[in-house]
Amino acid sequence: MTYQEVLENARTCIGPFCKACPVCNGKACGNKVPGPGAKGTGTVAIQNYDAWQKICINMDTICENKPVDTTFELFGQTFKYPIFAGPVGAMKLHYGDKYDDQEYNSILVSACADAGIAAFTGDGTNPAVMEGATQAIKAAGGKGIPTIKPWDINTLKEKFAMVKDSGAFAAAMDIDAAGLPFLKNQTPPAGSKSVEELKEVVQAAGVPFILKGIMTVKGALKAKEAGASAIVVSNHGGRVLDQCPPTAEVLPEIAEAVGKDMKIFVDGGIRSGVDILKALALGADAVLIGRPFVTAVYGGAEEGVSALAEKLSSELADAMAMCGVHSLSEITRDVVR
Repeated sequence: MTYQEVLENARTCIGPFCKACPVCNGKACGNKVPGPGAKGTGTVAIQNYDAWQKICINMDTICENKPVDTTFELFGQTFKYPIFAGPVGAMKLHYGDKYDDQEYNSILVSACADAGIAAFTGDGTNPAVMEGATQAIKAAGGKGIPTIKPWDINTLKEKFAMVKDSGAFAAAMDIDAAGLPFLKNQTPPAGSKSVEELKEVVQAAGVPFILKGIMTVKGALKAKEAGASAIVVSNHGGRVLDQCPPTAEVLPEIAEAVGKDMKIFVDGGIRSGVDILKALALGADAVLIGRPFVTAVYGGAEEGVSALAEKLSSELADAMAMCGVHSLSEITRDVVR
């Protein structure tokens, strides 16, 4: 199955909000929520995509002709590529009736593991979502990263017990989910966390902890102080705060501030292997890609995920070779302009 065939299949079952566009750039869905759109004006997701397209890469083929190695290591695990599927939830609400969250995560986690990468899984108010996600990760030998909403500490400890049982090699929290409507009226309160509260969360996690939703140097330094092992530079695809800057714009300064101390992921509008190379050159260690993996699952299940992973990885390897870099460690800022 080709990725084009995946897209064509997805268009028959993913509606009514997502259009499974040839390029997922945020323009067709705009501010459609429910749906995959962004908050308010609906422009942040579009700006995320556009920012990567404005960055150019520097070709250099006067170099040794040798194979490209895209291998990436994270917390003792080795992956074929620095590519991770991002966490997505409320599948039936936003993407149609074909899959619920448990079914989606089951397909995504196993297919990513088979492709040599890993999936971040979503969370929700229904406890079955995290139960299903961690069961899928356990079945994949721990090759997945459960991503937990910023609940109260007691709820978090219950979720971390599931993480431990799954054998997951890391856990994450999308701290920017504090802006999601369903979290705002929780009892006990859920949402934003202080550095001191996050220290308790990191301790409770019991595995390397990744904090997703960092958009400033100040935020990155707070995550470092709290003890996070990694961060994800992310504005939640524009779904939690309108008028945010694009992730490509803030990534370099964040990487400069904390890149020597923790792993840095980035997401937001990354849609090709060339975009991935740009992100790595600007200081990221790896990338998260969300909506295109949804399209891949809806359009081809496990085979769709494999097709997308193959497309992205081949584009990345080709771009690296044409820029004269043959391993991730060779990628530096001068690859882009």
